[in-house]
Amino acid sequence: MPMGIALVPFTHSARLQGTLVATRAHARVVLQHSSWKPRTSTTFRQFSHNSTMPKPQAGNATSRPAPAVPRPSASVIVVNSKNEILLVHRNPKSKSFANAHVGSSSSLASFRAAPYTELIDITIQVFPGGNYDEKQDAGHGLPFTAIRELFEESGLLLVHPSSTMPSNSELDAAREEIHAQRRMFSDLLSQRHLRLNAESLLPFTQWITPPTIPRRFHTQFYVTFLDETNAAGFSQGDKQERLPTPDGGQEVIAARFVHPQRALEEFDAKQISFFPPQFYLLTTLASILQGTQNTPDQRERVRTLAHGAFGNMVINPRALPGHDVKGTGYQVLTYEGDETRGGSPGRLHRSKVWFGPGGAAVGVALERNFDIFSEVEAHAFSQPAKL
Repeated sequence: MPMGIALVPFTHSARLQGTLVATRAHARVVLQHSSWKPRTSTTFRQFSHNSTMPKPQAGNATSRPAPAVPRPSASVIVVNSKNEILLVHRNPKSKSFANAHVGSSSSLASFRAAPYTELIDITIQVFPGGNYDEKQDAGHGLPFTAIRELFEESGLLLVHPSSTMPSNSELDAAREEIHAQRRMFSDLLSQRHLRLNAESLLPFTQWITPPTIPRRFHTQFYVTFLDETNAAGFSQGDKQERLPTPDGGQEVIAARFVHPQRALEEFDAKQISFFPPQFYLLTTLASILQGTQNTPDQRERVRTLAHGAFGNMVINPRALPGHDVKGTGYQVLTYEGDETRGGSPGRLHRSKVWFGPGGAAVGVALERNFDIFSEVEAHAFSQPAKL
């Protein structure tokens, strides 16, 4: 099915349900979630897989302060055999809660104009991930960062089947020590002869926080597939893994596997909230990972996206100039490839976003009217966005 996205008119309260029904009826993908962060195709490969992190470029002398330099970060979308995706609920009291950009960039607050007044206390859920750590990750690159953060936040350790996994108690102790910087992740791997399965990480777009945000992140997203999720402990396959567990409340207070469609339904019911990048990627995957059994064809379609123009996209969200935020109650974020961002006339690549407290989205309608398998206009992503 072509991965086109069309926006169907609906009322604010019924936005998600109405759009999803239209998607089924017209066999088109209507994404109601957004995301953020940009890239250039050359920077993408170097940034993702080289051990040397990109150096910030000096800004032009202007009357306004120079934008903050985005911090390199990585986030992993883990898919199990039931087509469920791993989500973590961050501890809002943690000093790193702002890093809930792990798939976004906590800072949507600057775009927020008319908070959604009906919103009550709901949890913000993200894909596991975090910032490149010079002490832990130096010389290894972002795939290493992604796997380390996944281990710290959920207890899942992605290694090759040839590796002999330590006991649960040893892994729990190591997880706590690494999180507290009392032990190096690389030491755990070398001492236990564990070989990371970094090649299982499929690059799945990059997102860069807008320059108006004080704390900025350049997040590389990855997708990885688990053969099984075995409640008894370990499972054999492309990699070994443990069931996800919270990290004791240090940064994560809950971790779970949930089908992307169910996650979207929970969002519609205002039970959970996401940041725009998670919205964008979750809804993209929901159209592929249909059903409760992961299939070779579904994996191949995700790999095709990852290794094509879509996976190489670096997205720099920008507010649509001239849009009446106060009058409409929502912000319009445009992405590279939109007709206003280097795309062909009539090309839409944008989101309507209703922001709630803390910068999380309480409503998103994604307009993407092109096939992401064959119609991504790579030239629109060839130049960095203007600061």
